Amino acid sequence: MTVDTLKIAMVDDDPAVLEATTQWLELSGLTVNAWSDPAKALLEIDDQYPGVVVSDIRMPNMDGLSFMDALHKKSPQLPVILLTGQGDIPMAVDAMRRGAWDFIEKPFDPERLEEVIRRALMTRQLQLENAALKEQTEDSLARILMGNSGSIQQLRHHIRRLACTQTHVLIRGETGAGKEVVARCIHEASTRREKPFVAINCGALAKDLIESELFGHQKGAFTGAIEKREGKLELASGGTLFLDEIESMPMDAQIKLLRVIQEQQLERVGSNTLIQVDLRIVAATKVDLLELSAKGAFREDLYYRLAIAELSIPPLRDRKEDIMLLFRHFVRQTCDVHGVELHEPDSAYVRQLLQNVWRGNVRELRNVAMRFALGLYHQDEVAQGEEGGLADLVAAYERILISQSLVRHQGNIQAVMDELKLPRRTLNQKMLRHGLRREAVCSDDGSFS
Repeated sequence: MTVDTLKIAMVDDDPAVLEATTQWLELSGLTVNAWSDPAKALLEIDDQYPGVVVSDIRMPNMDGLSFMDALHKKSPQLPVILLTGQGDIPMAVDAMRRGAWDFIEKPFDPERLEEVIRRALMTRQLQLENAALKEQTEDSLARILMGNSGSIQQLRHHIRRLACTQTHVLIRGETGAGKEVVARCIHEASTRREKPFVAINCGALAKDLIESELFGHQKGAFTGAIEKREGKLELASGGTLFLDEIESMPMDAQIKLLRVIQEQQLERVGSNTLIQVDLRIVAATKVDLLELSAKGAFREDLYYRLAIAELSIPPLRDRKEDIMLLFRHFVRQTCDVHGVELHEPDSAYVRQLLQNVWRGNVRELRNVAMRFALGLYHQDEVAQGEEGGLADLVAAYERILISQSLVRHQGNIQAVMDELKLPRRTLNQKMLRHGLRREAVCSDDGSFS
């Protein structure tokens, strides 16, 4: 969207003025919608009108002030420029107080009018771009951070507010609650979204390597440092650094990180050269860092640096109204990926989903939904809260492929062997392992029983 692609709504009951002004503006490369009746213009100018309005003040039936007030009820930020006769100056000044963008006294210099219009168009362009970005951000957040519960809606609201700032953020949440998802949402909704999002799990790094990972190192800085390497902090400069399980960071690394946050400068391991960085840190923890600080296991000053803004992710058990929404989303996702038929859980299974404590939160729910979609589930699995591994999922998918082939070929073993490119012995073994029988014919809904 550029200024030249926006429009001018020109409203004047004087046909000569309307035609002459429209012609001048169009010769200047601008697009004009012209109306002699403000009531008709009001019907066609909506709250997302891609441009500005230029209106005469003195018009029959509806004057320019009433017209502007009606427009601002639809779109409070819409720039309205008023054309006023000499005797209307006090009225125009009052209009400015009521929200008019500017007023121009008649007879006016067309170049002066064009200059004012172009400045108003620049403002309107920014308004529309910001509105579009906000709508895009809200839609994106709702798609990624799914849920209709009040707590999730509030979390999305806080993310949108934080995205407009450069402040560091501390996220608190249980295992599997979606801390990295929230961190990515903050990054994607911020002005840093074009720069890298760099994630590092502090708990997964060896203590003797964490400083090299974070700060980088020079060639020969230690045994095995055969070449110079940028650290995660350098890579995240201009973007967002996500530090998961921040409570696991060794004390020495905490001290160095605190210095980097304060000075926005770092030194690679084995170097004395200062490197300027532009860091925004989003840290995550599942424990109370202040309690750790009281025990001497975490630096209190680092906590206060990171927790300028603090977000808390509600556990899944506290937002039961989101469980089925998320479950069906993960089921559909799995069915799309693996090309399997979508089916709905029965009422008993839904009851179990809603009654489960979900100690693994959304991560556990996703695993359960995947097993349900792939047919590898039983009625008490939700209550048990088991988490299947890759082998279980692969086995479930294998069973589905064989059963669907048997259904397609009405139990014709040779046709199934040809389709799946399996020798008879292998197919027999797999059917035996999965409890599949060639006699079992399709049920009415087309599924294999």
